[in-house]
Formats: sequence, structure tokens, C-alpha cells
Amino acid sequence: MAGIQITRSIWIDSDELQESATRSGGAGGQHVNTTDSAVILRFDVANSPGLPEAVKERLSALAGSRLTRDGVLVLRSEGTRSQLLNRQEVRARLVALIQEATIVQKKRRPTRPTKASATRRVDGKVKRSGVKAGRGRVSLD
Repeated sequence: MAGIQITRSIWIDSDELQESATRSGGAGGQHVNTTDSAVILRFDVANSPGLPEAVKERLSALAGSRLTRDGVLVLRSEGTRSQLLNRQEVRARLVALIQEATIVQKKRRPTRPTKASATRRVDGKVKRSGVKAGRGRVSLD
């Protein structure tokens, strides 16, 4: 399969990526805003056969506002004046985003404090309370 390798087992076919070039924004200047150097990459996450369902769900959560309602991930790169470099950068960002989505977060196991640490905590509070109580008004008995 010709495409982009994300991990050892996950590949994306190049036909799944839609790239288009547009004019970059920003400050003007000679030749700057006259060429189509910005690259917009669209990747249909929802209908991609190369991604497992769990990765699709995590990728949708990671993408945030870059994901359309139809499940299409839209990435834009206009960092350089070169369309080729922008194309390479936007593809690298896509690969990095999908690789991040392949990582499964470990479930947090709630733990309880030990009896000794609870005792130390209470002893510290009692000691501090005594210090603060000693700062009160002095009575002349």
C-alpha cells in the first residue's frame, strides 16, 4: 500500500489526503502574497479505513476545533514561502497528531494515604494550631 506510515501497523493511503494550495496571509512584500504557498490538508478521520476506531475517537478529541462536523481534519501550514516545505510540514503535523492519538493513557488508580502519613499530617495541624492559639491576646491573671 502506497502511503504514509504512522506506526508499524497503521498506514494511511495517500489517496485519503486532499491537499490544496492557497495564498498566504500576513505582511506584503515582493512576491510574498502573489504565490499559492500556503497548504491546506484535509483528512477524513471518520471514513478512514486505515485507522482503528479507538484511534479515531482519540484523534477526534485531540483535534478539537480543527475537526469539522463531518469528521474531516483540516490542517493549514503557511510558515514558509515554499509550498513544498509547507506541504512537508503539514504532513508531519498530521503524522504527529495521529501518533499522539495512538497512545493509550493509563487509567489512574486512586490511592489512599498511609496511616503514618495521615498521623504526621494531623500532628502537624495540631502543632500549627497551638502556634496560632499562642498569638491571641494576653490575659493578665
